[in-house]
Amino acid sequence: MGCSMADIYGTFICSVLDKIVCYLFIVLFFWGGSNKFGKKDEFNEDFTSLEVMKSLRGIAALGVMLHHISQEYLLQENGVLSAFVNAGVYFVAIFFFCSGYGLIKSLDTKKDYLKGFISKRIIRAIVIPFYVNVLIYGILMFIVKIHLDKTQWVTNLLGVTMMNRYAWFPIVLAILYLVFYICFRFIKNRPVCFVIIFLFMVALGMLFCVEGHYAWWYGPKNWWMDENFWENGIQWWQNEQILWFNGEWWVNSAPAFLSGLIFANYEKQIVAFFKKNYMLKFHVLLAITALLYGLSAFGQSKFGYWTEWNGNGPAIGDKVITYFMQIPLLIVVPFTIFMLMMKYHVKNPVWAFFGKYSLHTYLMNLAAITLMRFVEVPAFFDFGKGNYLIYGLAVIAISTYAGVKEQQLTGFVQRLLFREKKKVAVAYNTRFGLLDNEEAPAEAAGDKKAQAEEKAAPEKSESEKAAEKAEAKPAKEESAKATPKKEIIEPAKAAPAKKEAAPAKSKQSKKAHVQNKKKPASKSNKKKK
Repeated sequence: MGCSMADIYGTFICSVLDKIVCYLFIVLFFWGGSNKFGKKDEFNEDFTSLEVMKSLRGIAALGVMLHHISQEYLLQENGVLSAFVNAGVYFVAIFFFCSGYGLIKSLDTKKDYLKGFISKRIIRAIVIPFYVNVLIYGILMFIVKIHLDKTQWVTNLLGVTMMNRYAWFPIVLAILYLVFYICFRFIKNRPVCFVIIFLFMVALGMLFCVEGHYAWWYGPKNWWMDENFWENGIQWWQNEQILWFNGEWWVNSAPAFLSGLIFANYEKQIVAFFKKNYMLKFHVLLAITALLYGLSAFGQSKFGYWTEWNGNGPAIGDKVITYFMQIPLLIVVPFTIFMLMMKYHVKNPVWAFFGKYSLHTYLMNLAAITLMRFVEVPAFFDFGKGNYLIYGLAVIAISTYAGVKEQQLTGFVQRLLFREKKKVAVAYNTRFGLLDNEEAPAEAAGDKKAQAEEKAAPEKSESEKAAEKAEAKPAKEESAKATPKKEIIEPAKAAPAKKEAAPAKSKQSKKAHVQNKKKPASKSNKKKK
């Protein structure tokens, strides 16, 4: 079977553009990079700063979008963005690690951080963005007339099932935040908290291993392998990614959250340890990471997560083995990345931009992918297979624009629902330098009220100010004379007060003073003399 010139030309374009995208992605790692390799005893002391963290989240956000695009069947068939096909789990692990790290650092540096944690950190920062996204996807699905069962519409809008199948991340993050709050609110021993969180994550992993990718326990054995059953006999809730815990992607990357908690808790000790003989220790860490990667790859090839398609039922045991062979890698990988950042990290406007809008560009990625599936490329731009890469670039552009708009909408809803707290936070930010979404303590609110009253008062004229100053001066002198010495509490003013008060002594006090002078000194005083 021969190939047309369009296919040959398209394949060439696809290959070239694919390499260009990978090249540009690599270039962004060097733009704004801070390199301390080759400089003994020199390190990037800001490698965990907010600015660097934002750039790291930007890298992860763009990486996740490219991973989602690479999952499209036609792109996989033609090898477009093949470098990102299996990389999604590592990019998501970075998000989890940064979240865990930020929680411990905030807990250690901010007073009463756990006070109002559920309303500020879970409901406001995670739950509200999730439901805003649910409503957006619901409106889009209604407009394009996607058919859903009435029950599914209800469960989707409630968040029980997935309106946006990429939106599992905020659900899992909210659960982990809640477990963090319960542990650190009621348990003072941090290692115990870490153990409990680890066991909870393992329990989530076992939940996936039992549930799998489909509702295998309902219907005939191996029903998912029967094409006729998919068309005629399947219930809507039996399908893939209907429930947020259908799929390994939400459990295999979550252990990085625990890694972030532990690293933040022992950061000083870990950094001090690696600063001594850094190159040796870092290469040992790289070797350990490579070994764990080999273990994870072996587990997925030998056993695997998609065991339903082996024809032996759900094969829960194979999933369990694969899970325990992979999670050590996901605990270590983010830690290895941060140890690398001690010597090399990158900050540039591109990564900072994607880091700022990371959550919402991620949430709007599926809408952009779905939209571009129905766009026909004009004949003038028909490059055969090269169209797939154009499709990918268009998805990134639409995801970014939609993500920015969704974040603006979410911010409006947050301000609407948390209006009073937002007002307090603005006053507190100016004075204490906290983030906009943080609630200020009560004293900051009082300061704001006093400032508002002072600002609202009419400004006095120069003559009124001079009259008040003249009235205040004699009143001040009278109060100084009337006030006993023991009530004067300011040391700087106490000394001159004695000199001014001395001439004002009464006759009785003078007489007592003379009598005291005439008294003979005690024996102890004579000996000293």
